[in-house]
Amino acid sequence: MRISDLPYPDPGDPDVRSGFRFLVWLWRAQAGGQLKSLAWGILQMGAVASFPVVVGMAVEGAAAGSGERLAAVGALVMALGLAVMVGDTMLHRTAVTNWITAAARVQQLLARRTSELGAALTRRVAAGEVVAVSTGDIEKIGWFVESVSRFGAALLSTIGVCTALTVYEPLLGGVVTLGVVVLVLAVLPLLPPATRRADVQRAKAGRATELAADTVAGLRVLRGIGGEELFLDRYRQASQEVRRAAVHTARMWSLIDAVQVVLQGLLLLSVVWTGTRMAVDGRVGVGELVTVYGAVTFLLFPLRLFQEVAMAYSFSKPSARRAARVLALRRQTGESPAGGTGGVREPHGDLYDPASGLLVPAGALTAVVCGDPDAAGRLAERLGGHGAGSVPGEPSVLLGGVPLDGLPLATARTAVLVQDKDPVLLSGTLEELLDVPSSGAVPPRRALEAAQCGDVLDALARASAEPGGDPMRARITERGRSLSGGQRQRLALARSLVADPQVLVLDEPTSAVDSHTEARIAGALRRVRAGRTTVVFSSSPLLLDRADRVAFVRDGAVAATGTHRDLLAREPAYRAVVTRDTGGTADTTGAPGTAGADEAPGDGPVAAEAPVPHRHEQMEETA
Repeated sequence: MRISDLPYPDPGDPDVRSGFRFLVWLWRAQAGGQLKSLAWGILQMGAVASFPVVVGMAVEGAAAGSGERLAAVGALVMALGLAVMVGDTMLHRTAVTNWITAAARVQQLLARRTSELGAALTRRVAAGEVVAVSTGDIEKIGWFVESVSRFGAALLSTIGVCTALTVYEPLLGGVVTLGVVVLVLAVLPLLPPATRRADVQRAKAGRATELAADTVAGLRVLRGIGGEELFLDRYRQASQEVRRAAVHTARMWSLIDAVQVVLQGLLLLSVVWTGTRMAVDGRVGVGELVTVYGAVTFLLFPLRLFQEVAMAYSFSKPSARRAARVLALRRQTGESPAGGTGGVREPHGDLYDPASGLLVPAGALTAVVCGDPDAAGRLAERLGGHGAGSVPGEPSVLLGGVPLDGLPLATARTAVLVQDKDPVLLSGTLEELLDVPSSGAVPPRRALEAAQCGDVLDALARASAEPGGDPMRARITERGRSLSGGQRQRLALARSLVADPQVLVLDEPTSAVDSHTEARIAGALRRVRAGRTTVVFSSSPLLLDRADRVAFVRDGAVAATGTHRDLLAREPAYRAVVTRDTGGTADTTGAPGTAGADEAPGDGPVAAEAPVPHRHEQMEETA
């Protein structure tokens, strides 16, 4: 796999039973690149390890006064230098490739799982953990996966050098081999504490990242209540905890470094002392002593790689564990998460939720009233199949009698589109925002008109840098932060109308607009979605009176159904929610909403449709 070939056509199905198994799976997934890196590493380290032998030959040749031997040694040095240069260059190339491709594979897997789970992801895993995995963790995972091949080359080179020294000079070779074993074993007891400290550091960093993400996302609200300093102090405290944890971890690695340096120095002293005594006694020649000393000096290089792979594993272990935990989350369906429709036909018919008893007739505009906004959001996600698997044992929503959880994800999302109460607008032009997969039945201009986006278009035209001020080419900043809450909400509604799904689920689509605009949106929504199934979660009388059918959900189940005016007259609890009467004891006698009950929904005057207005001229959010 080359970097130019990224992204992967299919990143594969990872082994997420544990963090270690996930790392092993990543290594095996790019075994070809790992073997190339191993081969180039062996060439590079083998050439470097051969230099002491050549230097020993040079010393012996000089002592013997042999010019031919010195010339041969010079040729060998040039050949070894060329081998080191090629091996080092290609090792670096393959190692970086392995690092980047492993990180890219993890990133693709995370993106696929995030896309599959949708809004259910952040209910099952903290948002800060997802951010930490998709940013810093993938780099550490790639580092360890890449370093394994270099560690393999270092291990084979070390074994080869120790074996050759033992054969070449048994006593000195035995001292070197024993010293290397002591060096490795001395560090092993220090690795678990270092790993635990790294775990604590990464956990604190994840919490700090989550706090920072939440603070940035709610900055406008924090400014409104003067809470910037409070959250800034919290982030300062969290960041200081991360700093202290990082220092605590660094101290352990400093101790490991110190142990390595001390033991390596003792090994060199032992070899020099033993070799000198043997040279004085005439048991070894000067060239042989130089060869052994040079080989010991070389061994310090692979030993440093042993420490690096240990450090890489200690840092990547918690990262791999977090990644495996996120990737283990599944949408409960027998189909491939990223697969297409797979020949499955899109179902048609009524939408039914067995858990709540909510029935949405096909082709009708159905309004759903919930006393709890959070319960409304969860039910809206269930209707789209986006919350699949979040509640074990919960029955699947049915569309035309077909379980949404059993459909391929692409098919389910094509059939049912859910727009939540806080829709996200991606950065780009308005034209790009509305360029979504659609049936083509609702052009962008018609959708913008239905969503009452005239003032938004005017504002974008004035802000456009192009001559003529074409609002469709005006850029929208990230998450639409340059727009008011009502403008973002209406643009999101226009995008949903352009998509023109078979079933459109809207969660409080007009909560941030004034009542006059809301009334016009309600009428336009009914016209644009004629013949299509539309579900609106709202307690606004302006929307409820336009609905063909209203379902009142209480304690997670449908308590009553009917028209808005019918429910006002006969359901005190429904009337309490719609009129904001917390006591729930509003009198039905002579209620203004019961007048003209023989009129079809939406035909009567808006001002007389509810006993108490949904808002007293609520204006759009401007801050």
